[in-house]
Amino acid sequence: MTKLITKKLLSHLVVDLCGRDQHLRNVVDRLGPPPQWYRSPGFRTLLYLILEQQISLASARAAWGKLLSTIGQTPTPENFLQLSDAELTIAGLSRQKVRYGRALAESVVGSYLQFDKLQSFDDKKIFEKLTSIVGIGRWTAEIYMLEAMRRPDIWPVTDLALIIAVQEVFCLPERPNGEFLETLGEQWRPWRSVATRILWHHYLAGSKHGGGQKPK
Repeated sequence: MTKLITKKLLSHLVVDLCGRDQHLRNVVDRLGPPPQWYRSPGFRTLLYLILEQQISLASARAAWGKLLSTIGQTPTPENFLQLSDAELTIAGLSRQKVRYGRALAESVVGSYLQFDKLQSFDDKKIFEKLTSIVGIGRWTAEIYMLEAMRRPDIWPVTDLALIIAVQEVFCLPERPNGEFLETLGEQWRPWRSVATRILWHHYLAGSKHGGGQKPK
């Protein structure tokens, strides 16, 4: 069974990685250790991540608030599927995200995606299972695995916050590409999720880009 990142383990591993990498240590020395940024596993979080795709955190929160008002309670696969496309569009979802949300809800209702069994899979199998659902790509799957499933070795190289943080922390002249990030992350295996949190911590401090707030 894969060891999950608990608050206690995160604290220990932050110290370990900072002892091995001066760049990460500089972030922690300046800002303190990063929060865990945990999200509850399940349909609600995956649906929220779908809303977050390619939009700002503020826009995602606004869309989520409209959706909650429309449903009148916490979204479940069942009550989501009861809404018409028109109702979901009025709630702030694009046509594309309506389709993605339906695909996710149907995969849960039809027992294709069973959250209680997902944690027993290895990272590769979890990733393949999630990304086989329409609308769940690499970013959504990896953020879910990192934050909701607390997997220890997730390195989401398509995440804009991570890309910007690496550029700033490592003083790069331009934003790094995926190949550079994949190579960089190798040194932090099997705890790349911890390195991700440290770099997110820098990003959210907002020293150069305005910052933001990580959704719960």
